[in-house]
Amino acid sequence: MGVESAKVVIVGAGLAGASAAWRLAQQGIETLVLERTQPANASGSSHGSARIFRYPYLDRFYTHLVVESRRGWDELETAGGTRLITPAGSLDSGAVRNPRRLAEILGAEDVEHELLSVDEASRRWPQLTFDTEVLWHPGAGVIDAETTVRTLLRLAADAGAQVISDWEVASVSRSGAGYVLTGADGRTVSAEKVVVTAGGWLPALLGQLDLPADFVDRVPEFQVRQENAYHFPYRDSADTGEIPAGGHTSWPTFIYKGADIKTYGLPGGRDAGFRGQKVAEYNGGKVLPSALDQDGQIDPANRKRVIEFVKRFAPGLVPEPYAETTCLFTNVPNEDILIDSCEGVTIVSPCSGQGAKFTPLLGEFITDLVTGARGVPDQFRARGQRF
Repeated sequence: MGVESAKVVIVGAGLAGASAAWRLAQQGIETLVLERTQPANASGSSHGSARIFRYPYLDRFYTHLVVESRRGWDELETAGGTRLITPAGSLDSGAVRNPRRLAEILGAEDVEHELLSVDEASRRWPQLTFDTEVLWHPGAGVIDAETTVRTLLRLAADAGAQVISDWEVASVSRSGAGYVLTGADGRTVSAEKVVVTAGGWLPALLGQLDLPADFVDRVPEFQVRQENAYHFPYRDSADTGEIPAGGHTSWPTFIYKGADIKTYGLPGGRDAGFRGQKVAEYNGGKVLPSALDQDGQIDPANRKRVIEFVKRFAPGLVPEPYAETTCLFTNVPNEDILIDSCEGVTIVSPCSGQGAKFTPLLGEFITDLVTGARGVPDQFRARGQRF
């Protein structure tokens, strides 16, 4: 293997782990990343070409973080020499989504936006149907998660970090002033500090971390869902979802939250063969004990619900998916990000389908916590929430 120890070992090479590796290595800290399979593999939460970057939150704290994160994305794109977010803009609608309140928060954070009537939104986006006021914010876009992971790991390696694939961590045990990580195949690595960014595998791994019981008790309950996503073809064959139209893609991203269903959609990009919109029901998949239990099977009832949504709210799409896939959401009860540490072990879970947009900031927060430079917002600390 060639590596027996490192000052910091990161478990998991997804978006959060790769971002932490880059930031730690930038500071000259000896960093090793262990990935159970391959970076950006399809079984995790950081694969593919389509994640939404958007600003609106009903909690202003998170909208402010997105503003900060956008600066980090700019830095990352410059450093990596590649575009990672494709401008698309986003439309928020539905009574539960509360577009008017979201507009007030965007205004307070000086984020460009418009609050539109149903008639005005329908005139500008005839491919969609609306049943409430609509919030448009042009600063939204589509994150290429896979390319982001690979860019971060390349930059981390350039700064001195090492990445080892096919290294599944089975346990983390104390050893002197540090820790020993033991692999499923018996291999071991020593570390002064450990960062666990294991995504949907965290619930299964948590009990194998040598941590005080009172800290483990404060870690929130995780709920891993196997979500279902579908690619619907554009009716207009000229649409690709990637053609610049007024500086944005021909189709925007959207989030709809009504009383009966909560959905999101975005140009599928490379994942969709550049010819369709990715649409999914938010938290519509089955609950799993952990990522170890995923089976990749689409839920027929979920497919039916999403198709009915497309028929009603997306007339610009053919309501027959030409491709479908599953992915993992790791949720906590209050949908907050989790970043907390105890005795040299940092636990990270961006959580609830929102982590991708914060990728650059996650690396900064983790690095600050590992180095002791500063703490993280109290909102990220483990507080023992249960479903």
